[in-house]
Amino acid sequence: MPPPPPLLDRLRDAAYRTDWVPDLGQNIGSRTWWRGAATCAALITAAWMTRPGIPPVLGYAPAVVTGAALEETRTQAIAPLGLGATTGRRMAASGLVRHLAETPERPQIDLTVTLGDGDTLGHALQRAGVGMNEAARVATLVAGAVSLDQLKPGTILSLTMGRRPSRLQPRPIEKLSFRAGFDLNLAVNRAGEDLLLDRQPIRIDRAPLRVRGLVGDSLYRSMRAAGVPARIVESYIKAVAARMPIGEVGAADMFDIVADQARAATGEVEVGQLQYAGLVDAAGRRRLQLVRWGDRDGSGGSFMDPAGQVERRGFMGMPVAGRVTSTFGYRMHPLLGFMRMHKGLDIGAPYGSPIYAAIDGVVAFAGRSGGYGNFVKLAHSGGYASGYGHMSRIAVSPGSHVARGQVIGYVGSTGMSTGPHLHWEVWRNGVPVNPRSISLSSVQTVSGDTLRGLKTKLAQLLSTPAH
Repeated sequence: MPPPPPLLDRLRDAAYRTDWVPDLGQNIGSRTWWRGAATCAALITAAWMTRPGIPPVLGYAPAVVTGAALEETRTQAIAPLGLGATTGRRMAASGLVRHLAETPERPQIDLTVTLGDGDTLGHALQRAGVGMNEAARVATLVAGAVSLDQLKPGTILSLTMGRRPSRLQPRPIEKLSFRAGFDLNLAVNRAGEDLLLDRQPIRIDRAPLRVRGLVGDSLYRSMRAAGVPARIVESYIKAVAARMPIGEVGAADMFDIVADQARAATGEVEVGQLQYAGLVDAAGRRRLQLVRWGDRDGSGGSFMDPAGQVERRGFMGMPVAGRVTSTFGYRMHPLLGFMRMHKGLDIGAPYGSPIYAAIDGVVAFAGRSGGYGNFVKLAHSGGYASGYGHMSRIAVSPGSHVARGQVIGYVGSTGMSTGPHLHWEVWRNGVPVNPRSISLSSVQTVSGDTLRGLKTKLAQLLSTPAH
């Protein structure tokens, strides 16, 4: 039998297993509770016996303050803090203060107002607090210098409002200034009881913008990197694509553009329409020269080459508002019940919907045509023709000329049809083709004074220095 452990080890082990600080709220009166109470008393006694010496703090009442000293003390007490003060003297109200009957107004107020979409000058001023009559007077003055419809949304009005006779009346305008146009600032100033309009023209430099550069891997990215605005790049690509496939533009070619540009003395720049689109090959020979012509009516005009030729290209438009219910190609005929070539597109649309000419042409046939029912056939340039079947009513007569978008009939279900829809066919040299795959082009040539004017404009554009 092994000898018992030493007494010191037994005492240490018992002290380790004993809970010297039990919860005095439980088992009150038990041995464990008394052991905890003894521990607590021992700790308190030890703390009291080892306390440091602390001299007593004597309390006394401050001397009574009266007269001027009281006023001085009061103004620096808690009252200034209640009034928002943090530092300083005499911040609180003294006995000499008399409260105002009402808060005085500022003699002037400066503010800005922004025109929103669909907003008017008069409504914007009234929203800022200008009286209705005065806002109308200002609008009348401004209308004498510029059309109010030309004021763009986002225009910022800088407004100074003066002192008003009473709180029941709106403040009068002392000064109003804003940018009325790219080349014009307007200001309305008060002179006594009147308002006077001051026009402040802005000098504009309208020298065209010309940019030349290497096409490289991407025509679009190269032109954008050269500083050409995205809208001008799109116009350039569209003009070039009307004359040649964009894929034929080589990486070693040089693009050349001239566009309208206006620079204001205040630093703003506006870039207008593309006027010249050129392409030069690696050997320095001009592959393409296109000049915008015929923009007098604001329609944008057309791009012509130096010989006065203008080419228009584009896909046929959908002749009716609806959805395609049957495509071009072989299909199971819904009535005959066997596979048969479907030579066009079927477009489902409500009965009586208008049918439009897909492109300019001449009415070659208009009448009843077997399974097509009421049928119209149009002849177009370049050996193309288009047909429109199952109409409920025909709106054109044979031999008449129709323009793209002109109504030629109305949707119906005549002939071999299972419901109201339009059967649309297109032929190229008499052979049916998919209508959605056709790109038509037309070439027009001008001569005489127009051609001379075109060449003069081309020479002026090419004399513009490149940036």
